[in-house]
Amino acid sequence: MKDDVVLLIVEDDPGHAALIERNLRRAGVRNEIIRFADGQEVLDFLLRRGDGPKRKLNVPYILLLDIRMPHVDGVEVLRQIKQDEELKKLLVIMLTTTDDPHEVERCHRLGCGVYIAKPVESDRFIDAVRQLGQLLQVVQVPQLDGIA
Repeated sequence: MKDDVVLLIVEDDPGHAALIERNLRRAGVRNEIIRFADGQEVLDFLLRRGDGPKRKLNVPYILLLDIRMPHVDGVEVLRQIKQDEELKKLLVIMLTTTDDPHEVERCHRLGCGVYIAKPVESDRFIDAVRQLGQLLQVVQVPQLDGIA
């Protein structure tokens, strides 16, 4: 993964978020990581609205997105992203405890690039995140342009 790619982690559980970030770092990911605690925060960032931080133009992003979150869930975030003309290019990786085949299919239909079910066991979860980190090292992503 190129150095300029920014990882966006949307995870309402602070422990899971810390575990994800720590193990991505252990897998060699050195990119900037921005964490969001719920779907509304990341939508405001990506759609460049509200008072908080906003995505920069001409920067490539990868979104690691949980499904079960307060305010706006991950499926709704995915739906809104993929309906936006510019944001639909965004690589969205669902990283969630939900392994329901209907949910997996739904997310792929909406446009997620990768769906990873977080294992419940801590060691397997850590291993899954490390493997994700290795995948991120070779993935190519487009930058997001748009109106300033």
